[in-house]
Amino acid sequence: MTPYRIVLADDHILLRRGIKQILETSADMKVVGEAGDGLDLLNLLKTITPDMIILDISMPNLRGVEATREIKMIYPEIKILILSMHKKKEYLYHVLSAGANGYLLKEDTDTELFSAIKTVREDGIYVSPHLSKELTRDFIKIWKGNGKLPVEPLTTREREILKFIAEGKSSREVAELLFISPRTVQHHRANIMQKLNLKKTADLVKYAIRKGYTSDIS
Repeated sequence: MTPYRIVLADDHILLRRGIKQILETSADMKVVGEAGDGLDLLNLLKTITPDMIILDISMPNLRGVEATREIKMIYPEIKILILSMHKKKEYLYHVLSAGANGYLLKEDTDTELFSAIKTVREDGIYVSPHLSKELTRDFIKIWKGNGKLPVEPLTTREREILKFIAEGKSSREVAELLFISPRTVQHHRANIMQKLNLKKTADLVKYAIRKGYTSDIS
């Protein structure tokens, strides 16, 4: 029987080792590659085609949501199971919208890893127990409401710029960090305020803090 081929992508080597040790207890699974950031992962996929990628949502260079979109565009057949420490359902909706097949909280890895892999492997969508109740409640709202998931309206780039704004950086500083023009930053800022119906920078900061964007953008 051919082993189920898995690639691990996480910038914490100890976590990768831990997951690999767990997976190696199963005879029908094999870790065929590892990556420490999103760009390394994309390069690795040029030489290895796994059945599944277990992907950290918060990696350097190319974060989990962005990496998921890229991978699904190029290799739609590869399953993606997201690993995350974030319990906010907004993160869950972002990765599912990007094409991920599952969302596993890191705190559930010891008890839920094989269940998550099995569900995704069988073409299901896996969600950690803590968030599955939230997801069920939101789908009930969908049936009663307008049929739309409550997904964050901002794009990945807009959320990235919002994070820097909340940290007190000027348009020029943001432009230098993202290698874009200050005018482009100002354009994004205007779009953000329009989408969120906000008028003041202080309101943007409050929104970013409430959503958790000041600590991580995925």
